[in-house]
Amino acid sequence: MDHLFSRSWTALRAAVAELPDEDFGQPSGCGGWLVQDLVCHLIIDAQDVLITLATPAETEPTRDAVTYWDVLDAPPTGDDPLDALTVRLAAAYEEPRLLKFHLDDLGSAAGRAAELADPGLRVGTRDEVLTVGDYLSVYVMEWTLHHLDLMAHLPDVAPPPAEGLARAREMLEVIAGTAFPASFSDQDALLVGTGRRAPTDAEKTELGELAAKVPFILG
Repeated sequence: MDHLFSRSWTALRAAVAELPDEDFGQPSGCGGWLVQDLVCHLIIDAQDVLITLATPAETEPTRDAVTYWDVLDAPPTGDDPLDALTVRLAAAYEEPRLLKFHLDDLGSAAGRAAELADPGLRVGTRDEVLTVGDYLSVYVMEWTLHHLDLMAHLPDVAPPPAEGLARAREMLEVIAGTAFPASFSDQDALLVGTGRRAPTDAEKTELGELAAKVPFILG
């Protein structure tokens, strides 16, 4: 799974690196966040990866790559103190090149740390214990969904790697307890399944009973 983490993370960082400055002021797929806010969140994510990989745990795992995720009743409102801090911090960078530099700097370090980590070791995060392999799989979902958020209003951004989309869909289907229709692309299953867009009438018909259960808002 380290391979998928690396591919997904590298593709997301490359997509950010190629953005023109004016795109940082565009909305992202995260409600209430501009692209610059999303990129700032990715910097915080990279810090989390570095901190967690340097936080060994001795006890048995309490979560895995799927059970790590909580299904929320509603999308984040932006009122959470950390979410609000992210927006203020993003604005403080002032220039997109500084956001790009910091993401490349911390992101590269997080990527190297992930490659060097033993997937069988246990680490602690959010008062939970996971194996490194499961923890990195969590971030395949995180990177893939945020890559979709990045490109939500930027049609020129290249999509996430197909392998990452497929793996994220598999995990979402386990969370949902059922498969999405085969007619749904991996990208559409993730967008509709996590509430990043509403299903069309035709998609609702194909979803059947699952239509009443979506979206699965992950937190």
